[in-house]
Amino acid sequence: MTISFTQIDHLYINGERVAPQAGTEAVINPATELVIGEAPVASRTQVDTAIAAAREAFDNGPWPRMAMDERAAIMDRMVDALVARQEDIIALIVAEVGCAQGITRMMQVMNPINHLRSTIKYARREEESERLPLDITPNIFAPDGPKNIGGTTVVREPFGVVSAITGYNFPFLLNLAKIGPALMAGCTMVLKPSPFTPYSALLFGEIAEEIGLPEGVLNIVTGGIEEGQLLCTDERVDMVTFTGSEAVGATIMAQAAPTLKKVHLELGGKSAMIVREDADVQRAAAMAVGFLSVNAGQGCAIPTRLLVHNSIRPAFVATATAIAAQIKVGDPADPSVGMGPLIRESQRAKVEHYIALGKSAGASLVCGGGRPAGVDKGFFTEFTLFDNVTNDMKIAQDEIFGPVGCIIGFDSDEDAVRIANDSRYGLNGAIETTDAAKGYEMALQIRAGSVSLNGGTGTMSFAPIGGYKRSGIGREYGPHWLREYQQEKSVFYPVGR
Repeated sequence: MTISFTQIDHLYINGERVAPQAGTEAVINPATELVIGEAPVASRTQVDTAIAAAREAFDNGPWPRMAMDERAAIMDRMVDALVARQEDIIALIVAEVGCAQGITRMMQVMNPINHLRSTIKYARREEESERLPLDITPNIFAPDGPKNIGGTTVVREPFGVVSAITGYNFPFLLNLAKIGPALMAGCTMVLKPSPFTPYSALLFGEIAEEIGLPEGVLNIVTGGIEEGQLLCTDERVDMVTFTGSEAVGATIMAQAAPTLKKVHLELGGKSAMIVREDADVQRAAAMAVGFLSVNAGQGCAIPTRLLVHNSIRPAFVATATAIAAQIKVGDPADPSVGMGPLIRESQRAKVEHYIALGKSAGASLVCGGGRPAGVDKGFFTEFTLFDNVTNDMKIAQDEIFGPVGCIIGFDSDEDAVRIANDSRYGLNGAIETTDAAKGYEMALQIRAGSVSLNGGTGTMSFAPIGGYKRSGIGREYGPHWLREYQQEKSVFYPVGR
């Protein structure tokens, strides 16, 4: 079967399809280990050319100077083009990422398109300038004379040239989460995806051509560490936005520092789900297992620390184990599969390393811990739960990025909040309780960018998402999303002359 977009053999630079100077690299299906395509690889010279194109388009092109409604009309066409290709994009994600079909349809494809819709909607409401109250001040040159009256207008302008570097786990979502607000704000962009999932970015070259995006506004390149470093260090770039690991985020921040670029980082997490003594054990266990199985645990916001009141912990462990046993692991080309593979063998080796650390630290393995029986191809691992975990263990402190849950007991609400906050991360959290008021009070005490109370997921299209501490800098989504990609300028003027 031919998978749409895997035939793309070119980069997209300055509005043109460009043959790669560094050859091609095989992209494999992580469930089958079969090659789905040979993706183009950009050279450092081509990344340099893409930066130059974005710089020229920002400094001298029409895009930053368009009215917001003009940009919105073009981005509306992007929504229509993506919706028309929705089924093809779903098939691509299943093959390129190895994500189960239900999760792919909703979280990997439909939600991101809704995010773009919300970005356009908010942008149309956004006031590009704001008048502050008039100010009456003495005339410093004639203190005894008439006073001055002055006004101030605050103008929001696009930040400039943006480098966007994205991860492999939700590639279409991550790419669109960069493209949407940056372009709506009037910025120009060079996008570099993960080498594991390049087609989810390269497809936007076809979309840009179809909707009539001006040349140089969106450039799509690929490549490795050297090409990524150029995007973070080049003085022609004004801002770097990155979604990925904490370690890479810190490296990007260091690379951007000499040229004082703005950095926008959505990084890792080790989120805690608190299950209070009064919680519905069946529901809480189903929620925990459901979260952990999403994309085989390859999600930064997934609650992987399960903080369970000791009075109900045995029942929770038994229930969660029974629910986990029902998850079908396998090739997500089969619509009945609930959990697909990890992205590559290197990621599976990392997960297995942490499982071994959990065992050696004294945690109790209650389910999983190995590879699914009878599966000879693909980078699969079992859904894994540990009980009797203490929060100082490596498996409770480090982001594993796999379907590995750590059950940690607690005896009081204060203890639960303390454990939840005892992490270098602060991206997400969850609370299960029948006392919604108490749950809300606890949510306010958790040092994280978002908290889900009793299964409430919010509407990501409308709510800001981001991290505290080492989980990142800045926010994505929400009513002020565009402002991450805008500068504020104050213009002072006299009134009456």
